[in-house]
Amino acid sequence: MLFRVDPGSSVPLGDQIAASVRGAIADGSVPAGERLPAARALAASLGVNVHTVLRGYQRLKEEGLIELRRGRGAVVTGAAAPGRARLGEAAERLISEARHLGLTDEEIVRVVRVGLEGG
Repeated sequence: MLFRVDPGSSVPLGDQIAASVRGAIADGSVPAGERLPAARALAASLGVNVHTVLRGYQRLKEEGLIELRRGRGAVVTGAAAPGRARLGEAAERLISEARHLGLTDEEIVRVVRVGLEGG
């Protein structure tokens, strides 16, 4: 799996790392059960702080795409179907576009609620 980060991007580095993993799950190149690189090793290879990698991994854990296990590291979950990862990517695009338009978090949530009520 190839990780790339752009320090000049407005997207936080941890989010860029999470997006790399999410994309690999979405396109099927990282299957359930696969272990992700150790946070320290990945941080060293990318030239970022280990906490930056851990923030990205934590986001993926909150999304249900990976499990963090002491001693085993980060492992892609069985629930991390490509469809779920694509949904996460779509949510990231929605949030990015909404922020570009100047919407607050509360306004973004309101837009999603209206969509849910209409669907």
